[in-house]
Amino acid sequence: MTLARPRLNPLYATVFLIRRCYDAVMTQSNPHKNRRAAPRRITASYLENAAAFYLQRFDSTAENLRRVLHNKVRRAACHPEADIDTAAATQWIEETIVKMQRIGYIDDTRTATAKARALFARGTPPTMIRRRLAVAGAGDDAIAAALNALAQNEGTDDHDMTLKAALVLARRRRLGPFRDPDKRAERHDRDMAALARAGFDFETVRRIIDAPNIAEIENDLGQDGGFTGTGSCE
Repeated sequence: MTLARPRLNPLYATVFLIRRCYDAVMTQSNPHKNRRAAPRRITASYLENAAAFYLQRFDSTAENLRRVLHNKVRRAACHPEADIDTAAATQWIEETIVKMQRIGYIDDTRTATAKARALFARGTPPTMIRRRLAVAGAGDDAIAAALNALAQNEGTDDHDMTLKAALVLARRRRLGPFRDPDKRAERHDRDMAALARAGFDFETVRRIIDAPNIAEIENDLGQDGGFTGTGSCE
């Protein structure tokens, strides 16, 4: 059996032809309409201004800013009429980063510390904080300083910080002992999977999800039943 080909509505066909004719006329009357914009001129001052504008909006590490500026140069170089000295652009980028560090716009330790505190306050374990900071371009020294500052601020070691972070996330997402008691057994495996996907080890996951009540974990951490996970940002 051969299916009949649907007929095109004559009104649609008329509108389509009118639009095609309109586009053709407009293109002939304005031949520059569809031309690509001229390639951006990459200079030392342009890169410095771009860096300052970016840092006004985002707190960045030196490596992340380097990526941002190189991406700008790369996009400009993709223009068919571009004439960019990539070696000179690379030198200008490095000079810009040095200047931003000198005037205090960039401080990897400051940025890593702020990011570490924000991540921990959302329930991110130290292992994942370390990875996230590395992805953000922080160096080993900056990451170590950020985690040490976080540990001092929390007054605990890495193991208890992991448990605290798990407690924060469980509270935020109402997992385990924070869930309705009538649904805990039904949601047990899913709650454990949620903490595991967040980067917590099995022992921490089991300890949080299987806790009979949250007071038991808070007592182990030296809390007075009022831990909210926001103290690191105060």
